[in-house]
Amino acid sequence: MTDAQLDAVYTRLCKTMTQLGEANAPLFLARFALLSINQMNDADASLRLIDEASDGMNHQA
Repeated sequence: MTDAQLDAVYTRLCKTMTQLGEANAPLFLARFALLSINQMNDADASLRLIDEASDGMNHQA
């Protein structure tokens, strides 16, 4: 994926979340994550991305 394509995808993601509203954003992101994981079809890569995405974030018990 080129930088321009990555920017276009990220922009669409942000605009979609804005259109859906703050209340729907977590559900949208969860659905998007599940669809992406299914599309990747690689458990190890998916687990690694989950770990990378949570790095530096506060973990709640």
